[in-house]
Amino acid sequence: MCATGLAAQDIRATGDLGLVVERATGSLVVVDQSERARIGRIEGLGDLSHASLVYSPDERFAYVFGRDGGLTKVDIVEQSVVGRVMQAGNSIGGAISDDGQYVAVSNYEPGGVRIFDADTLDLVADIPTGGKTIGLVDIPGGRFVFSLWDQGETWIADLSSGETRITKIEGMGTNPYDALVTGDGRTYIAGLFGEDHLTALDLWQDIPRPQKILPGYAEGREGLPVYKMPHLEGWALAGHEFVLPAMGQHEVLWVDARSLQETGRTATHGQPVFAMARPDGRQVWVNFAHPKNDTIQVIDTITKDVIHQFKPGPGVLHMEFTPRGHEVWLSVRDAGKIMVYDTQTFEKLREIDAESPSGIFFTARAHRTGL
Repeated sequence: MCATGLAAQDIRATGDLGLVVERATGSLVVVDQSERARIGRIEGLGDLSHASLVYSPDERFAYVFGRDGGLTKVDIVEQSVVGRVMQAGNSIGGAISDDGQYVAVSNYEPGGVRIFDADTLDLVADIPTGGKTIGLVDIPGGRFVFSLWDQGETWIADLSSGETRITKIEGMGTNPYDALVTGDGRTYIAGLFGEDHLTALDLWQDIPRPQKILPGYAEGREGLPVYKMPHLEGWALAGHEFVLPAMGQHEVLWVDARSLQETGRTATHGQPVFAMARPDGRQVWVNFAHPKNDTIQVIDTITKDVIHQFKPGPGVLHMEFTPRGHEVWLSVRDAGKIMVYDTQTFEKLREIDAESPSGIFFTARAHRTGL
């Protein structure tokens, strides 16, 4: 009997890898967390000016959602493009089903959601909505949830039976702009551009009913010009509290994840864009919209006070924690750098060159609902 196999130097495990979007050049940098280094580059992905991506369950493939409507399948091991379809005119993110079978894309133009076979990128379902769709996330059971900017509704698309069944939930509020879902797939929260509150859904209910949270959180204060829409994602959950960027205000809002009641506020350096909890929930890191986007603040989740502030450089667009949170990687667009920091000492550990870097996505996201 003879045994064959690859030499150890020919094998690269994916668990330590990640992709960083180079928004100006339509490319991805392949990075290794342990080496704190770039190990490759993948080109030819079109307009990545507002790009995001998700991973297959085995962490080998990434599905990249470009602003030009392109859906690109990338092999992170071979560092190559293996499939690409122009599925719309203007898209704004996507999600992958819990079993890895379907990839869904949410579109501004022509609107709606399109769902594709993850292996072949063949179209499986076309869901017109009559307008822009936002806040697309996956939830257990082969389902996707998304909201409609123009109609103020949230829809649930269920593909578990092989056919697409739609549940429509009205009364979410005016102009939902983004949304998050908890890791258990139960709570969906939509931020509203046109109203002074957020709206939550309990997706474990047979017929989810909209619930207002943080009603009137900016009451009596002048709304500031919004230079960049804040982002809501599942990593905004720190312990048993959500930490949510306030629309048009210089603060983050704390909400009990069980009762959905406000538990506090923290004044911040500027208008928050991302409020991201370290994986252990002990800290929240916040970056900001232009013109204050050169600064990061770190908030202690017990005291809710800012405990550290520093300026990595101009245009800090995105943050990503290593899976256990000992480091955080920052994309500093206008410096052309990816910067790596120790989350205990706040020491800068490494700088990595990149062309106008934005989104950072480690493969650990493959195993988290809503990311």
